[in-house]
Amino acid sequence: QVQLVESGGGLARAGGSLRLSCVSSGTIFRRNDMAWYRQAPGKQRELVASIAAHGTTNYAESVAGRFTMSRDNAENTIYLQMNSLKVDDTAVYYCYARRPPPTVEARPMDYWGKGTLVTVSS
Repeated sequence: QVQLVESGGGLARAGGSLRLSCVSSGTIFRRNDMAWYRQAPGKQRELVASIAAHGTTNYAESVAGRFTMSRDNAENTIYLQMNSLKVDDTAVYYCYARRPPPTVEARPMDYWGKGTLVTVSS
């Protein structure tokens, strides 16, 4: 069974930094597209950053230039380095994985972590 476990959330001051980690198990990690999502109170979940199996990254406009996503295939881990934090970054951050299908005809599978809370104060 695929498991995603986030860590690194907590309290930070505006302008500060945090580093989130997500450890994956139960899948061939290097083949998975990975992403970080977040959900603020009263808002829908939104994509923060993604990284393809081959390493290409993409970022939401709201975090571009401040956040950096990376992956370490040897450790089955993805990271989200968050710098220049803003109060609006406060949210529960979720790790996401898409496992490729075993055949061309099959569909990929999606997996979610349970989330880690990031709170940024002014």
